[in-house]
Amino acid sequence: MNDAASPPDPAADAASLGRAVEVLETVILGKPVQIRLCLACLLARGHLLIEDVPGVGKTTLAHALAQVLGLAWQRVQFTSDLLPADIIGVSVFDRARQRFDFRQGPVFTQLLLADEVNRASPRTQSALLEAMEERQISADGTTYALPEPFFVVATQNPHEQLGTFALPESQLDRFLMRIHLGYPDAAHERALLRGGERREILAGIAPLLSPATMLRMQRSVRGLYVADALLDYVQALIARTRSQPELKLGLSPRAGQGLIRAAQAWAYLDRRSAVLPEDVQAVLPAVIAHRLEGREASARSGEELARELIEACAVPA
Repeated sequence: MNDAASPPDPAADAASLGRAVEVLETVILGKPVQIRLCLACLLARGHLLIEDVPGVGKTTLAHALAQVLGLAWQRVQFTSDLLPADIIGVSVFDRARQRFDFRQGPVFTQLLLADEVNRASPRTQSALLEAMEERQISADGTTYALPEPFFVVATQNPHEQLGTFALPESQLDRFLMRIHLGYPDAAHERALLRGGERREILAGIAPLLSPATMLRMQRSVRGLYVADALLDYVQALIARTRSQPELKLGLSPRAGQGLIRAAQAWAYLDRRSAVLPEDVQAVLPAVIAHRLEGREASARSGEELARELIEACAVPA
């Protein structure tokens, strides 16, 4: 792990990141693409939504990310009776000093695991909006900065399950990516059955990165070259979503900015200094699928629409 006081060493950072990928793949078996998407999301300073049925490793993946990246983290189990103050914090009156003191909630951390986020009420879900967008919290007229780096990794169960509240569009848009883990294939499921509890493995894993290294890599990601032709390609993808009659809304400029950042992070994982169309295509479904909503209940999924976009828009020469 790089020391915070050490001078920047891009080669060492890349090597540490490569080892982090290898370690994560020993914890979450058979999901290399999803692991790369998770890391690309965090390198792009985004927030991550993991949606799937219970028991496929959503919480374990979030825990593993915090452990391997060397980040301070807190876990909040979202339930129907959770209140905004349970996340943000609360002001408590100090009788001795005759004043109110703000006691920080679990959001004051570097990686916040919002477990089963769609089991909380919309009012509680909205408590995360300012933190995710501005990386700060406002309480009783005072603004408190959150630690850097700051990530929200949220898990949610499918909407059709009992006791869930669909996340509003405004909150979904704050998540740079949404991924699905899915069931493992037969070989990896057999390895899971033989290997026992995956969280036991985490106890023996030492951090491979540090907050300072993560911030340095995020700055490097933003510096990757994006050609004008690639911007034309991204604009063509976005414009096509706005002309689809089956969609309620097309992609926003913020979604386009997120797509560029995610593609830069994907290129960084491949140790390249410039973004290629293949990078955009690799991250496109995870970045846009949760932002696309059909007008009809029977409309195609966001993932299907993303694949259609890739096929329909010409790649720049």
